[in-house]
Amino acid sequence: MIKGNSVGLRAIEKQDLVLLRDWRNHTDFRKHFREVRELNLADQETWFEHLQKTKNINFMFAIERLEDGKLVGACGLLYTNWIARYADVSFYIGDQEAYVDSEGYAEESIQLLLNYGFGNLNLNKVWMELYEFDNQKLDFFMNTFGFKKDGHLRQNCFEGGRYWDSIIISLLAIEFIK
Repeated sequence: MIKGNSVGLRAIEKQDLVLLRDWRNHTDFRKHFREVRELNLADQETWFEHLQKTKNINFMFAIERLEDGKLVGACGLLYTNWIARYADVSFYIGDQEAYVDSEGYAEESIQLLLNYGFGNLNLNKVWMELYEFDNQKLDFFMNTFGFKKDGHLRQNCFEGGRYWDSIIISLLAIEFIK
């Protein structure tokens, strides 16, 4: 486990899958994910098996509250490119339907994840694709951690009866170290 003060990042276990599936299926969460369809337990188990087979490129963690071991969310570095040394960030706090919480779990979890990515995996860049209506994550990553906007993909998402742009943001190792 990668431990912080109030949360730790640990391997996802099979017993986590039902809760992770329920969080991923929450309407207010799902619209922010690239996979927008509702997932069943078989889908979640297939995803888990895929993670087990791709441990060298996908580093996915359960976010656990240290005081009681309660699962509060998930985060990871996915699709790692070992030549260009980058990975795609995945993250949400599912506990109390927070998405990005105000109790500090989000900030500490991402700090631990970035420490791991830049410090242990020797990544040069982490990046993510967020939809332009995902103001909560855009503000969180850009204002709290200094992610920069790399660009956008025009009309890359259909949600709520209209098309939305995808915003690509990233953080370089040299920016994180500062």
